Amino acid sequence: MPVQLNHTIVGARDRWASATTLAELLGRPAPTAFGPFAVVDLDNGVSLDFQDTESVQPRHYAFLVSEEEFDQILGRIQERGLQYWADPFQHRPGEINTNDGGRGVYWCDPDGHFLEIITRPYGG
Repeated sequence: MPVQLNHTIVGARDRWASATTLAELLGRPAPTAFGPFAVVDLDNGVSLDFQDTESVQPRHYAFLVSEEEFDQILGRIQERGLQYWADPFQHRPGEINTNDGGRGVYWCDPDGHFLEIITRPYGG
């Protein structure tokens, strides 16, 4: 069997609020419960399992999406009035990047996790 990422745990102050926000922005089904986790399933069989914690260590999560999905997700980010950037250093607010012939954008979730959508893998 090939090695594949199956899931990762995402720390959150409120697992349901964070998981629901991400699912809505990405256009995914509502999170489901699995033990102490609020689970957001992705199309490639990977899930993000949100767990309540008092101290969140912000991480970076990047999602590869189609051009159409990019437009939809960016639209939802803008509708919510969320800040977004073209770069991971937050020097280009309100812009998108066109790295590697695709498009990309970064934003923060309520717990400070740095989220990214791209339409082409880096180096692709």
